[in-house]
Amino acid sequence: MILVTGGAGFIGSHIVDALLERGVEVRVLDMLLAAAHRERPDYLDPRAEFVEADVRDPETIAGALDGVSAVCHQSAMVGLGLDLGDIADYVSHNDLATAQVIRALARKPVPLVLASSMVVYGEGRYRCAEHGVVRPGPRAPEELDAGNFEPPCPVCGRSLTAEAVPEDAPLDPRSVYAATKLAQEHLANAYMRETGAPVTSLRYHNVYGPRMPRDTPYAGVASIFRSSLAAGKAPRVFEDGGQRRDFVHVRDVARANVLALETGTPGAFNVCSGTPRGVGDMAAALARATDGPDPVVTGEWRGGDVRHVFASAEKARTELGFTAEEDFEAGMREFAEAKLRA
Repeated sequence: MILVTGGAGFIGSHIVDALLERGVEVRVLDMLLAAAHRERPDYLDPRAEFVEADVRDPETIAGALDGVSAVCHQSAMVGLGLDLGDIADYVSHNDLATAQVIRALARKPVPLVLASSMVVYGEGRYRCAEHGVVRPGPRAPEELDAGNFEPPCPVCGRSLTAEAVPEDAPLDPRSVYAATKLAQEHLANAYMRETGAPVTSLRYHNVYGPRMPRDTPYAGVASIFRSSLAAGKAPRVFEDGGQRRDFVHVRDVARANVLALETGTPGAFNVCSGTPRGVGDMAAALARATDGPDPVVTGEWRGGDVRHVFASAEKARTELGFTAEEDFEAGMREFAEAKLRA
């Protein structure tokens, strides 16, 4: 029996499907948080045992762990977390929840797979022609207002070349959400050190695909663009559209979780396609798939956003055995037609 917390969600439900397809018994624990769900979703496979409850409740999590051989911890409050008025909610849903899971697991340790995120890196990896690999600081508002979106070398101020981020890159969370995801990793690693049970932290990059939430704090940029196109409006692309990310299909993310559960390989791993793309390129691909209007590049920017962060897929390939398989253009076409979750 595998326990999947947040198993009614976008990514969690695909993990549930992938496990059930392999003949694994699955128990789902999900509180159906109002910000993410109106009701129990109809896509949740009835073969999975479903417990509607709060993972932060000690009695609930203790009961949910009965007979479980591994835990796939997907439940979280997501988003940039820019409003400090929400900080306690992020810490509660992400870090307190993880602490409650770990405290219960410590009584009978089993492998733990944790949903982490690329946001723990902050800005991506950059190289200066003169100073080598450098870590630029947060971008200055006055530079962003002037349309200077590329971060300069913090030593000489020259232009930088963005590179794929490996898992051993310095961690530099730059939002409340990012800080809570890194704290989850630290808590999970403490559990591994104390009990010897393997912990696999999967750092998801930009996940897209069917069941993605629409028009909620949980909606990603792909979902926001899709909603605009469905309304006959052009996607609005911030900055100049050249900010690069790694867009990975949710079925690939589910496969990575299954591999982590099957192998028990400890460590942190990027879960990505391995192919960086501009946000503007993604918007254009989605517009093509829907025969919708071309994206509009607005020049707007958001505090807390980073310029480039895309991943090295090498460690996941060699140590976890994971390589993304879903085709991007086909995935965009599927996403253009898929039902989004209200």
